[in-house]
Amino acid sequence: MRELFLSETFRTLWQDTDPFQGADRLTGKVFRQMKSRKTLRFATNGRSYFVKVHYGIGWQEIAKELLQFKYPVLGAENEWRALNLLKRIGVETMTPAAYGARGISPASRYSFIITEELRDTESLEDFCRDWPTRPPAFRLRAALIERVASMVRQMHRHGMNHRDCYICHFHLDVSAGRDRVDPQRFHLYVIDLHRAQIRSRVPVRWIVKDLAGLYFSAMDIGLTRTDCLRFIKTYEQRPLRDLFQDHGRFWRQIERTACVLYKKLSRR
Repeated sequence: MRELFLSETFRTLWQDTDPFQGADRLTGKVFRQMKSRKTLRFATNGRSYFVKVHYGIGWQEIAKELLQFKYPVLGAENEWRALNLLKRIGVETMTPAAYGARGISPASRYSFIITEELRDTESLEDFCRDWPTRPPAFRLRAALIERVASMVRQMHRHGMNHRDCYICHFHLDVSAGRDRVDPQRFHLYVIDLHRAQIRSRVPVRWIVKDLAGLYFSAMDIGLTRTDCLRFIKTYEQRPLRDLFQDHGRFWRQIERTACVLYKKLSRR
């Protein structure tokens, strides 16, 4: 079984080379190197890219993950499908430049994905770090909260959960300067999608996991009650007085889950 997509850049670059060998031979700054996967940044034709190469995790690791009721990441297909879904529904994310997968066995299937580097961006974790002592303009604060809520809502409504839904995986375009971000016109990208899942409908427990992870990761940036209510209203697209009658227990569960995670990591 073989799947392959190459942008014009990589069709030209690998016109006399097996693309799977070409991906494996790429060199650059290594960000992660594991037995089953590597991630590195490289440049070609004056542009920078990231490549993730998956070598298969083996049946033993698959069994271990399943026995722990986890969903193993078997290759680059998750990220490839997630990127294409997000592009289709209008959620800003990375741009895929190449993708390939070959092999039948999920334990040894070889795959890779190449995405264009997001230049001049900053994670919301870094961008919002000083908010408790240096609050941003109200309009920017509100716009960022509403945009994140809208992006996550779109993902969930179209059957996708992120599984690593933290503010560090939302990257803001700061090319004009981090103090000159226009609250009416800015770009925000969701990244790190290799663990994303796509179904016809996202189970509630995975929605809770995404939203609790997002809240947990934002607990130290000085969010107010109004900020949280703004997020909830945007995500639900319903008046607050109505949704708390029906979904109050749901949002309290998210808060409890986030607080448990925060306390657990704080003890570490």
